[in-house]
Amino acid sequence: MEQKVDLSVGTPACAEPRLLPERTRDLVSWARAVQRDATSPFEAARTIARRLGAHQRDGCAEVGFWAPELLERDLTTEQVFLELLTPLDRVDLRADHQQVRFRRLDVPLMQEGEFLWGAVTGMEPGQRDRMGTLYQVRYADRDGRWHVIRDYLAYSLPFGSFAPAEFYDMDRLERERRDRSYFSDLDADSDPDGVARVKAPTNILQVHVGTGSAEGTLAGLTHIYTAIAERIRRGEGLTPTEEVYVGYDAVQLMPIAPTIEYESGPPLWQRLPNHPAADTAQVYLRRPDMTNWGYDVLLFATSAINPVVLGSRRPDELVDFVAALHTFPENPIKVILDVVYGHIDNQGLDLLNERFSGGSGMYGQNVNFGDPVVRALLLEMQRRKHNYGVDGVRVDGAQDFKVWDPQTGTMRHDDDYLRLMNDVVQEVAGQRYRPWMIFEDGRPWPRDDWELASTYREVIEQIPDVFQWGPLTFAHNTPFLFTFWISKWWRIREMAEFGSRWISGCANHDTLRRGTQVETNARVNSYLGSSLPEIFRNGYDNPASTLLHYGFLPGVPMDFINGSTRSPWGFVRNTDDRYGVKVVSEEAGFLDWIVDDGLFARPDSFRRLKGLGFAELNQLRRFLRVLECAVRATDDDLGGVVSILDAVKPPLAVRPFSAYELKGIARAWMDDVHELCNVSRYSEGLTAEQVRFNLAVREFRRARPWLMKDLQARDHFDYLHPADGSVVFHGLRHGPDGDEAILFLANMTGASCTIVPKGLPIPDREAIDWELALATPGLEVVGADQPIELHDSQGAVFVRRNRNVLSSTGRL
Repeated sequence: MEQKVDLSVGTPACAEPRLLPERTRDLVSWARAVQRDATSPFEAARTIARRLGAHQRDGCAEVGFWAPELLERDLTTEQVFLELLTPLDRVDLRADHQQVRFRRLDVPLMQEGEFLWGAVTGMEPGQRDRMGTLYQVRYADRDGRWHVIRDYLAYSLPFGSFAPAEFYDMDRLERERRDRSYFSDLDADSDPDGVARVKAPTNILQVHVGTGSAEGTLAGLTHIYTAIAERIRRGEGLTPTEEVYVGYDAVQLMPIAPTIEYESGPPLWQRLPNHPAADTAQVYLRRPDMTNWGYDVLLFATSAINPVVLGSRRPDELVDFVAALHTFPENPIKVILDVVYGHIDNQGLDLLNERFSGGSGMYGQNVNFGDPVVRALLLEMQRRKHNYGVDGVRVDGAQDFKVWDPQTGTMRHDDDYLRLMNDVVQEVAGQRYRPWMIFEDGRPWPRDDWELASTYREVIEQIPDVFQWGPLTFAHNTPFLFTFWISKWWRIREMAEFGSRWISGCANHDTLRRGTQVETNARVNSYLGSSLPEIFRNGYDNPASTLLHYGFLPGVPMDFINGSTRSPWGFVRNTDDRYGVKVVSEEAGFLDWIVDDGLFARPDSFRRLKGLGFAELNQLRRFLRVLECAVRATDDDLGGVVSILDAVKPPLAVRPFSAYELKGIARAWMDDVHELCNVSRYSEGLTAEQVRFNLAVREFRRARPWLMKDLQARDHFDYLHPADGSVVFHGLRHGPDGDEAILFLANMTGASCTIVPKGLPIPDREAIDWELALATPGLEVVGADQPIELHDSQGAVFVRRNRNVLSSTGRL
């Protein structure tokens, strides 16, 4: 249903905004006392950060800003104002573009050190169906030029990061959430200080919001889970399209913080020229529609939600999604958010105080974790975002969190900050709790020997109860190549021995993207299919791999929705101008590994590029390969690239070129690939047998939480020696109470082979009463004492139960 957000002319809910001097002086006195009495600048900053931003309190808005630039420029508050903008025209937040008049008012603020404070009456809080007052600080420098300071801790950014923030009614949002009872019975243990700590889930589904539903929004995902829940409550069966979303204890959303915007414009918030002190402002608004995989962050207002993933542009959508999963029938589903605090895209320099930057780095700017206020603001951003009711936090690139060590004169890993992240307490529906924490940390990556030197245990050995991404989950894994499984045996053996606090699985946003960068003449596992796209899909949605991670190995298995739906996945970012062509040139392998003639021929595939003249797949492939070479040869000099593209013989399908046209092709590529990766397009291609096998394996795991633990002395895990053309993993695990044992075998890669499960070389194996629990699609199994012909990617799991223990499900 389309939602209109409206503030009618002449009927504001509150009187004209004004500063409350006494209330403001109380705020200033409080901030002064905090800084005076704190044991350290960081302790003071953490306390003050809780009251920064804009909050409803006792009938007014309390507003606080960190503004060290005023002290740095030796400016007084005479020319410093809180600028308030209230719409005078109807605002449709779904409109692609519109022009809106705003009533504009400057309210003075009071300064205490680096902070500005104000208690303001008359600010209208935003609601689900009504837009609130927009606000930002503006000040004049000594030359009379006006500057703005935006809210680092905003809750709502309906027009993007480079626009004023929206004052929002977060108390109402908290009161009306539908999952309040979930928090009164939270699935949690207690930390030593008595605060609840959410337990680890049994498994995870990773989803990119922009491609995880037809709408590409949080509301779209909510609709999917709400519809599935209703069918379950009615006792109806699910379709394969629905089954890929269920059987999980947790859903992990790829980052939903505000990301970079269009480098070359147009701006989403464009104020039309008028006098800076005028009492109205004309603003041209564009709907935020950037595409991004989520990791190109500004580090500005990560407390807010990227407006692109909010169909209504209302923060309520995140609470609605969380509540839909928390109230899911039979098994509530936990929600995990992926956060990015280890780097700042260069665009962020236009929004952040310079103290945020720790200097240039691999992904733009490093973060200055050593600054006490920056450190406190980041932790407060984290706290506010996860107060939407999330259960877990995945921290991206924790190996990049570094701080200057003056004693050694080097940068060292800031593990103290990781501990602080782990200690953040959420307060939702009257419950105080700490989320379950996951750290992606591959240190010493990117050192040359990182693949050998990384232990993937640096964080979990320091902090109790946290998890890390394991070695098969970290970026560079290619299970569609011959010898992958045997060459990674040493890592897989580590997973068996001490992988209980690792996230496992081969398919995620990093591995699928890296897979498309493999040279096409690599030794691909030809048993997986007859074409590169088929081999790629079967490598990442692989029955033997699923059986290994879910049916045998410890840890927490994670699936990626694009992998399990066999949907394309690639690098998604349509905001580049200067480096857009270079980025696209690095994606040439996407067409070889992902796109076949049938997919390209679909009318809804590559619509923009076809409109530019790329009528056939081979034409586009050739263009990208030539572009790749031209960018390398010219070191990304667009003039030189254009000359090469125009001169190549035979001529390319689209020519002549200019730098402007090349940028247009790059933008079309990113928009087309974003559409291509939407999982809703591939429901008809799902195979019911494979989908239901995957679901059965997930349910098998969820029924046996003890499988998360490491293998014990009496357990067994090995591969058949000699390999003889196939890599056959096999193992035996025992339940903690001796009630059940599990026998696993799978041909991970290679030629078919015949195995008698009871004849596997497993020491001390009992050879009685093995029942088939799971078999990969197409595998014929008579019994554990009979030969089984295992083709590539086939396997089985058998169980043996103590005769004195009755199974609730009967014979499997």
